[in-house]
Amino acid sequence: MNVIIDSITQDTADIRVFLLKSADGSPLPTYKAGAHIDLTLGNGLVRQYSLCCRNPSGENYRIAVKRETNSRGGSSWLHEHAHPGTPLQAGIPRSAFGLTDAPGPHLLLAGGIGITPLLAMAYALLADGRAFTLTCFSRDESMLPLRKELHEGPLAIHTRIFCGLDEVATRTGIAEVMAAHAQAQVYTCGPPAFMVAVGELASARYGADHFHQESFQPAAASAAGTDTPFMIRINDGREITVPAGQSALASLQEAGIDLACSCEVGVCGTCKVAVRQGQPDHRDSVLSAEEKACGKWFMPCVSRSTSDVLVLDI
Repeated sequence: MNVIIDSITQDTADIRVFLLKSADGSPLPTYKAGAHIDLTLGNGLVRQYSLCCRNPSGENYRIAVKRETNSRGGSSWLHEHAHPGTPLQAGIPRSAFGLTDAPGPHLLLAGGIGITPLLAMAYALLADGRAFTLTCFSRDESMLPLRKELHEGPLAIHTRIFCGLDEVATRTGIAEVMAAHAQAQVYTCGPPAFMVAVGELASARYGADHFHQESFQPAAASAAGTDTPFMIRINDGREITVPAGQSALASLQEAGIDLACSCEVGVCGTCKVAVRQGQPDHRDSVLSAEEKACGKWFMPCVSRSTSDVLVLDI
């Protein structure tokens, strides 16, 4: 769908907040807290950004974008070239990361810019009158995303902020938050090491089924030289060889098979296809542990196969 940038706010030295609205003035599709959108930028890149609106009314979408030091072209383009009135293409909001209906309290733990989906969840929990806490970890108070809103808005009494902690102190802070609750649902988004710490502590205290996370960063890559070739067979009988060092997605595209894709690093789920036969070697950050164990889905942008032939429903 066609959207335009309505306004831009410089939130911190390296974070900008963008309000997007429909290009033709029509209402935007509503969504549930935790959703994100795919944005096609002016340089042709597609990137995923979590929606952090107070109320998903359809009037506008709000995203907060941190300019990454090693940007692959998404955050740098938005910081350097975007301005109010800039047209963009946006996908329909979608999510594999949302609030459960399980009894709370709901503990939201954010690392840096990972606050964005959790902020929307906090507002949803507040509106529903459900018990929750929002805990934010930042390297420095000046780098805390949306800090004025956290300090002065309706979430302030539910929010706790930790700044300047090292890895050990951060883990202690996470454990301290969880120690106050015998049972809870835990949600996290942030740097990979932070989410690993939250996941380990939450799973140990509450069980893995009480832990929920969002990630737009790829899972750790496999060791060099461990990839082996395999064959993909599709519905019309064609067989496509996937060589070592090339993704299944790239091999399928070379064979003229047009698959929808976006991130190409295994974090968005756009390219997911069904497996009819064979055993995938899952390397994505989208599928749950249960989904990976059942072997019914495959992310061709990053995953491979442990069987010689993988039969896909394409």
